[in-house]
Amino acid sequence: MKNKIIPYAPHLREYARQLRNNSTLSEVLLWQKIKQKGFDYQFHRQVPMLNYIVDFYCHELMLAIEINGDSHLYKYEYDTLRQGELEKQGVQFLFFLMVM
Repeated sequence: MKNKIIPYAPHLREYARQLRNNSTLSEVLLWQKIKQKGFDYQFHRQVPMLNYIVDFYCHELMLAIEINGDSHLYKYEYDTLRQGELEKQGVQFLFFLMVM
């Protein structure tokens, strides 16, 4: 099956690059485990999709992995909207809540 390309707002490219360069400890630790097809599938970090950015994404599985920390405790409505919009595109989500 060919990977479905989900369009994104061009201005998000630079912001995604900044997020990759300023990853949280939780993101770094997970990335070490899944990079370079560590689980037989290739994941990418900080992937722009529509008007959003997801922490990790696998095109083959259409799976987004989100690591949400303290900052997301107050972004429920935004996160729910983002998830709904991307699920309409066929993306599935896996969430990890890392509260310190």
